[in-house]
Amino acid sequence: MAIKALAWMVRTFPAPVYCYHEIVHNKTVVERFTAMGVVFIDDITEVPPGSPVMLSAHGSAPQVVDAAHEAGRYAVDAVCPLVTKVHHEVKVRAGKGYRIVYVGHDGHEEAVGTMAVAPDAISRVESIDDVERLPDFDEPVALLAQTTLSHRDWQGVAEAVKVKFPQLWSPGRSDLCFATTNRQSALMQIAAKVDTMIVVGSANSSNTVALAKLANDEGCTHVMRINSAGEITEPLQGTIGLTAGASAPDEIVNDIIRVLQPKYGVEEIHATDEDEYFPPPRNLRELQDAVALTHSRIVGKPASRQSMADRKIAASTVLAALR
Repeated sequence: MAIKALAWMVRTFPAPVYCYHEIVHNKTVVERFTAMGVVFIDDITEVPPGSPVMLSAHGSAPQVVDAAHEAGRYAVDAVCPLVTKVHHEVKVRAGKGYRIVYVGHDGHEEAVGTMAVAPDAISRVESIDDVERLPDFDEPVALLAQTTLSHRDWQGVAEAVKVKFPQLWSPGRSDLCFATTNRQSALMQIAAKVDTMIVVGSANSSNTVALAKLANDEGCTHVMRINSAGEITEPLQGTIGLTAGASAPDEIVNDIIRVLQPKYGVEEIHATDEDEYFPPPRNLRELQDAVALTHSRIVGKPASRQSMADRKIAASTVLAALR
């Protein structure tokens, strides 16, 4: 959703289009958009008045969202709906007087944005030792998490929180991202059976790093995390496993297969069907409708249903067209 939304903005507005933080944590994606005139920033005040700006998929602090709409800017918040769910839970629980124990990585953009929703009511933990150092809170405790954590890492910390705070509140549905957990499930089926596991994704991608760690934990002794096929500089022997972080484009995976030239072909491991669909952000849909209406009046034909077409277009297809 975020990749397609930023691509739409690039094709709608003259350069530069600004983006607060990397749109997703993937080097190839960021470089492709940079070449198209996108300027990635870490301070929202760097956006000139009136310039278009997008907020990344990882979610932003409320004050950043407000600032993005000031000074006459056209702003699109491409936050992942799963992150929005966590932000909502933080706001609701804090409003009800809870102390929130949040499992997340120090400095990660998603964690920073989530904690800013209720900074005085939230305590971040990343390990069992962090949990043990928490005080005995007087208020009731709620447990929430960064969406891109490894299920295995999250589970151990979550169990420690539950032991320390037996009356703990937690959401009925897991905060962990389905795209992350699905990839972990597939990897666990093959990691112990391969001689080398290649994990495609960037070093600052939490779910990519989690995949590499999980491969090691599952018994694979040779794990390579790479951004592209060009980083394969050593001859690889035996059976090769290949997986990718949630934001890695399909084209990179296909490039790696072509470079490896597997002698005995490729076997695809199927863990689950992914049929989730996140439509474009609301104000971007409104812009799309306005553009379609204007075009229809110019050419004298009915406006197309952009939202229906968007569902059928993969982000990798959109990204490949940005050249």
